[in-house]
Amino acid sequence: MTEPTKKPYKKFMLWAGGITGILLLTLVVYALFFVNELTETAKEIHEPMERTISEKREDPITFIDKDPFSVLVLGVDEREGDVGRSDTMIVLAVNHTLQTTKMLSIPRDTRSEIVGKDRVDKLNHAYAFGGIDMSLASVEHFLDIPIDYVVQVNMESFKEIIDVLGGVTVYNPFDFNVDDYSFATGDISLTGDEALTFVRMRKEDPRGDFGRQDRQKQVVQGILQKGASIQGLVKFKRIFSTLGKNIRTNMTVDEMIDVQKNYRDAIKSIEQIPINAGHGLWKDGVWYFEMDTEELQAIQKELQTHLKTE
Repeated sequence: MTEPTKKPYKKFMLWAGGITGILLLTLVVYALFFVNELTETAKEIHEPMERTISEKREDPITFIDKDPFSVLVLGVDEREGDVGRSDTMIVLAVNHTLQTTKMLSIPRDTRSEIVGKDRVDKLNHAYAFGGIDMSLASVEHFLDIPIDYVVQVNMESFKEIIDVLGGVTVYNPFDFNVDDYSFATGDISLTGDEALTFVRMRKEDPRGDFGRQDRQKQVVQGILQKGASIQGLVKFKRIFSTLGKNIRTNMTVDEMIDVQKNYRDAIKSIEQIPINAGHGLWKDGVWYFEMDTEELQAIQKELQTHLKTE
């Protein structure tokens, strides 16, 4: 396989990261907006870390003073007998003064130093090597910014959320069969299991990854529409029960409440930082995504400015 054949994959991964990021952010915003009503769930998802402050900060941030802060969101594909990998890595930089949140979705195959492992590898492998702590340290090093909080989301929760919402409706352009499922042409309603199978199919699609990304987009839009509807909001307690089993964060209940009170508008206004350059790289038989040096430096500068850590 030559490098050019990886270009559609690169485009797909950049796009998929952004779409999955929107879904992850929807779940996180649910958590922040309803934390007062569901403090028990908030306590359940809290998982403290050994460190109390990033090495890239001189003083700890305080939400009372409305300091800018950052969050690393990890979408982890956990499987039985496997520690899992962070297939989605999203960094949020929240600024109360500017009332905006910068969002960067890092391609999972990004080549970078793995802090604590003394090697260069795919950035998403940091989670497999050392869990949340190594992922956090490696992303901090890659972006040269402090990461104050981390939210780990089990990707299986998407399937459960779809079932809680009563399924999603999508338009299927052609008939196809995968495993035990048959998908007919036209508007179809999907359960959680069916939705995951629907978006993962690629071999039978004449458009390959591009067809798959269209299906994934439809499923995400269906989740967002259901979640924003009255029917979806009535079920938010069941959604939180699902989140309680599938989300972990080092943010405490009190900190969540402070974020809700002081940063609500900033969280609502999300500006995505695009990645336009970079290229595929084969090294020792492994394919990586190599960031463009100038673009990476510009992204680092933008995040540092938003966090006031220049």
